[in-house]
Amino acid sequence: MKRYAYLLLLSIPFIACKNQEKKEAPGPVATQSYNEEYRLQYHFSPPAHWMNDPNGLVYNDGNYHLFYQYYPEDTKWGPMHWGHATSKDLIKWDNKPIALYPDSLGYIFSGSAVVDKHNTAGFGTQDNPALVAMYTYHDPVGAQEGKDDYQYQAIAYSLDNGETFTKYEGNPVVPNDEKIKDFRDPKVFWYEPEEKWVLILSVLDHSSFYESKDLKTWQKMSDFGLEVGAHGGVWECPDLFKLPVDDGAKEKWVLIININPGAPNGGSGTQYFVGDFDGKKFTTTQTEAKWLDWGPDNYAGVTYNNAPTDDRIFIGWMSNWEYGQETPTEKWRSSMTLPRKLTLTKIDGDYIVKNYPIKAFAERLTPKSYTAEDLPIKDKAVQQGEIRFTLPQPLKDFEFTMGNASGDTLSIAYVAAEKEFKIDRSKSGLTGFSDKFANKDLVAPAVFAKGETVDFVLYVDQSSLEFFVDEGATVMSVQFFPHESYDFFNIDTENKLTNISLAHVPGIWE
Repeated sequence: MKRYAYLLLLSIPFIACKNQEKKEAPGPVATQSYNEEYRLQYHFSPPAHWMNDPNGLVYNDGNYHLFYQYYPEDTKWGPMHWGHATSKDLIKWDNKPIALYPDSLGYIFSGSAVVDKHNTAGFGTQDNPALVAMYTYHDPVGAQEGKDDYQYQAIAYSLDNGETFTKYEGNPVVPNDEKIKDFRDPKVFWYEPEEKWVLILSVLDHSSFYESKDLKTWQKMSDFGLEVGAHGGVWECPDLFKLPVDDGAKEKWVLIININPGAPNGGSGTQYFVGDFDGKKFTTTQTEAKWLDWGPDNYAGVTYNNAPTDDRIFIGWMSNWEYGQETPTEKWRSSMTLPRKLTLTKIDGDYIVKNYPIKAFAERLTPKSYTAEDLPIKDKAVQQGEIRFTLPQPLKDFEFTMGNASGDTLSIAYVAAEKEFKIDRSKSGLTGFSDKFANKDLVAPAVFAKGETVDFVLYVDQSSLEFFVDEGATVMSVQFFPHESYDFFNIDTENKLTNISLAHVPGIWE
């Protein structure tokens, strides 16, 4: 969410469009080809142009809504809109018209959406509750002039399940009275014990909590994070929710905080805290930052409100602000991670949030089984597939490698002496578009669920890799850009390899 880098450049085009807000949404959005080089086939990306943060993740009336930061005129960041897509199953997506356009109050930055079931705001009815989006207005003119209050919070509502939105005439609902830079990314949820709405805002390098009975009038309750967690950059895109511990003993609250820069492998990343929330403030005994995904390419992720099950579903932006605007794609730029279910477990007495693709994703696949004697395995499904294998504990050194006939390779190594995973993409294909992309090994401390074996799952999709250990105890997401499709993989280890399989993952745009 590195929005400030282009303020001077973009202030002039904003002045031209600020009085030309689109009052009506255009017609349906064509899916188009989705066959461009490096285009992901089973992850969401817009038909064209720039995308970053997922916004307003909410389920309503049979649809999972995915709004997102979108600039419809270029493949680099620009005046932000809310793009929109919907899904019935979180696998296949339908592109929808732009949901929210910039206007005289500013660009439309990140935020969230809720279903106002009790009609607290009065926008809908009990029979037709409003879908209410809360977002940050960013005034680029105020930012250019050196003001401190150029970001503030607003709401809009929809009575047709997100097809069209009406902006509230009383905006902003949370003005920036304290004149704070980086005052943004509202996440709203209903707090049932006190029958009220709770809002979390990212404020510089911490978070602030607000409460409201009607989504229109807000009172500040507390702050969190000034002395806890990673502080190498600005805090962004918060989220707060409750998860049961998998031993069934209790429930805990999880606070997600994205940070840019300051992630362990450079640039953008997603930290989290496990603690308690009493309706007013969040507290934790956690002393060090924990990371949801140790790869460099998972940022600004948040979870769904009003999901039809108790599952907590997360989606992130699969890129990094260090190089996200320079990746070698032409028509489109950026994609989302696979939807992942978040669960809370205890490993060696410590709370760990695991994240793993939703079950429905793998259930539709038909894997082909192999043995260690079959390695290396050559198959075009490697470039768009699911790879699984199992190794025994204690885990010894191993290296997983995939590549192509051009000599491009991407490797994942486990170093037992250091108890770390390392991903090397320095020879993965095109890397020279940024000196930040492949300048070092990407490292993750190994976390394993208790057991006699370790399960590994890799989802490869044209130019992305999502690597999961023991159903998400350790996760790394990375991009790569090979000269030609990867078509083989190998696993070099002294461990006994079992459960090796490869499955082609069908595209979602076909």
